[in-house]
Amino acid sequence: MFHIISSRFTCIMQLILFIACNLKAKTYLYLRIKSNQFSPTKKSTLFPGTGLPACCSSTNSNSGSNLNNPITKMNKKETVGTFLSAVLQNDPATMRELANADYIQHNPFIPTGLEPFIQMLPLLQEHGTTAENIRMFRDGNYVFMHNIWKNATPFGADEMVSFDIIRLDDNGKIAEHWDAMTPLVHETASGRTQTDGPAAAENLDKTELNKAVAVALIEDVLMGQNPEKITEHISAEQYHQHNPGIKDGLKGILEAVDYLTSQNNLFKYTKIHKVLGEGNFVLTVSEGEWSGKKQVFYDLFRIADGKAVEHWDVIQPIPNENLANHNTMFNF
Repeated sequence: MFHIISSRFTCIMQLILFIACNLKAKTYLYLRIKSNQFSPTKKSTLFPGTGLPACCSSTNSNSGSNLNNPITKMNKKETVGTFLSAVLQNDPATMRELANADYIQHNPFIPTGLEPFIQMLPLLQEHGTTAENIRMFRDGNYVFMHNIWKNATPFGADEMVSFDIIRLDDNGKIAEHWDAMTPLVHETASGRTQTDGPAAAENLDKTELNKAVAVALIEDVLMGQNPEKITEHISAEQYHQHNPGIKDGLKGILEAVDYLTSQNNLFKYTKIHKVLGEGNFVLTVSEGEWSGKKQVFYDLFRIADGKAVEHWDVIQPIPNENLANHNTMFNF
């Protein structure tokens, strides 16, 4: 029950920000462009195997493929990094080399297919959009990322935080994309940012065990099946909270409980759609409701000794109008 409410307080803070950014007027352009902007790895480093800056703006390169290595020699993270660099650099040739023509889009405001995606690249140039990858992990054919977008006013705010998931097919080609985004907040209840903290996966041999921990946390606490088990899933000694409206630790969760109870405003998780993990990091994608609206919940947990010790999230309303595709934000 405690973390159920913590997550709900999360959503409240982020949804208020989202709505405050002229949601109705800007959502269509925001989600259209946002799904076009990716670029993994940290500012001071390079995309894996690409030689391209991790934080780069969109430019009118149109220079054709700039790959140094054949696609067959790149691993999945390198392929995604190269593809997302090509998106920001307006390099359709590289995009066509790395992605399928029938690229499936789950951002509800982006048309599905690679060519409609490519036709939207000038929007990135117009707004000078840049992207910084904070975390990148892989689980089988899926690469999942935690990103910051800047010059992102068309998305709803100047700075945005997102989770992006890319699926590669068995031939190593980029085949499918999911995401969710929320405004970046500079003053938070815990003093932490929405993206700081550890970024390197550890204990790779415990990936499946840690995924099971995250599922149990969602089911028992956020879905309310066994809320009394909260301390079995969340560490009482250390719980670093990156939701901007909640303080660290179980105490922060209790304060959120009191606040949401006073507001008579509760969130509800109804279904887990996807669980991805690499070592001690696990991302869950869930569906739920708040204030009569359906929501998508992306929750990233860092697991240590069988318990969650750190949490990041992005929560976004699920639209039901002005849709550019009917693939839904789920259908994994």
